[in-house]
Amino acid sequence: MLKNTKIQQLTTEPQKPKPDECCGGGSCCPCVWDTYRAQRKEWLKVNEKLNKT
Repeated sequence: MLKNTKIQQLTTEPQKPKPDECCGGGSCCPCVWDTYRAQRKEWLKVNEKLNKT
């Protein structure tokens, strides 16, 4: 069951942070935008592999 959940998470495109989720101060580590970009990069990589098969 955990494997299916992981696959579903990777095949569901990450959502951009909402405007109120970022403080705009640049001091959060990691910033919600850093997390989003990392998740989206992984999502794109996985989907590229899935589309090739």
